[in-house]
Amino acid sequence: MMYEVENETMPREELETLQLKRLQYLVEKLYHNVPFYREKFNERGLKPEHVKSLKDLQYLPFTAKQDLRNNYPYGLFASPKENIVRIHASSGTTGKATVVGYTQRDVDTWARLMARCLMAAGGSRQDMVHNAYGYGLFTGGLGMHYGAEKLGATIMPFSGGGTRRQVMLMKDFGSTILCSTPSYAIKLYETILASGMTPEDLKLRIGIFGAEPWSEGMRQEIQSKLGLKAYDIYGLSEIMGPGVAIECKEAQNGLHIWEDHFIPEIIDPETCEVLPMGATGELVITTITKEGIPLIRYRTRDITALNPVPCKCGRTHIRMERIKGRSDDMLIIRGVNVFPSQIESILLDTHGLTSHYQLIIRRQGSMDTLEAQVEVDEKLFSDKIKHLQKIEAKIQKDIKEFLGITAKVSLVEPQSIERSQGKAKRVIDLR
Repeated sequence: MMYEVENETMPREELETLQLKRLQYLVEKLYHNVPFYREKFNERGLKPEHVKSLKDLQYLPFTAKQDLRNNYPYGLFASPKENIVRIHASSGTTGKATVVGYTQRDVDTWARLMARCLMAAGGSRQDMVHNAYGYGLFTGGLGMHYGAEKLGATIMPFSGGGTRRQVMLMKDFGSTILCSTPSYAIKLYETILASGMTPEDLKLRIGIFGAEPWSEGMRQEIQSKLGLKAYDIYGLSEIMGPGVAIECKEAQNGLHIWEDHFIPEIIDPETCEVLPMGATGELVITTITKEGIPLIRYRTRDITALNPVPCKCGRTHIRMERIKGRSDDMLIIRGVNVFPSQIESILLDTHGLTSHYQLIIRRQGSMDTLEAQVEVDEKLFSDKIKHLQKIEAKIQKDIKEFLGITAKVSLVEPQSIERSQGKAKRVIDLR
């Protein structure tokens, strides 16, 4: 089932014609309405009329998160403030907040794309959607909320926190779709057991998880523990919020990017060179229908690859692979580039470990060291120390063999790693 069959199955030639038309309109609007972009274009000797094909996108300037901060709060808005009906913003923990404005049309588009996502994952009007994404300036909660309402499903706006109460009401209300971060889904599972229930007492059948990188191993763990099908959803507040891309239930293999609204590219994060289809690099997105704060070639810092192979679901929109990590939170340990999700995959392939872990980086003298602390389950924790040491040694060997780095592995007791109500804090950098 599809929410917008005609748009989701548009022939590639027709889709690319639409993209070019919308890109040309976008460039014209930004050049005349946003001084930041006009200056960027003039620096390159570009005018809107120079964009004659989609291939010309590669000549346009990039936009980075710092550009939004430098133009805080409204400098990149392309619509008058009286046309802005909604503001979202990042937390600003690493600098000034990034502010995003939405016109009424932007909000309506967002709701439609989120409805597409819900239906792509198997959702329908009959579903009860338990929304544990955070509400407020964070885009996750309200994005999912408006999408569920657009679809005609019943939305339960729980947000984060109050986990024991969430579990109780999930059972009482008969929730069928769970929307949260993957790490919070594991916390919900633990709370279900602590409350004297089992997942079989609930009616959950679909999980839509995002807002943090997660591995295929964590997907399998969530599915087996909660008894649902877990789908990866992608978005970021600068582009729109959740709903930029999602896996379909037919394939559950790669996330369809809604290309009638976003043009994706993959670049080398160091050289900024556009990479060929299928190559792994940094995802860059151009928004071609946004009115409030449209962005040209926004550097997401997310590492992935694009897959042009037609999907068996019938959607013609390109698929991107699961996010492997970020180019700006990539760990460099003694000259080796490592993403936390790569280590997570190794940890979750080991029997008896939970998905709760932290990577602690220290500097000893002139050398960086990496320690992976991971919780064991109750049964394994009761085993002999010698057996636990053997598991630690095996994981250390696997990390060395697959990633080329030496890491200390520490198995810690259950419930000893702090739980998060939202995005899990995976990396502790003590350098």
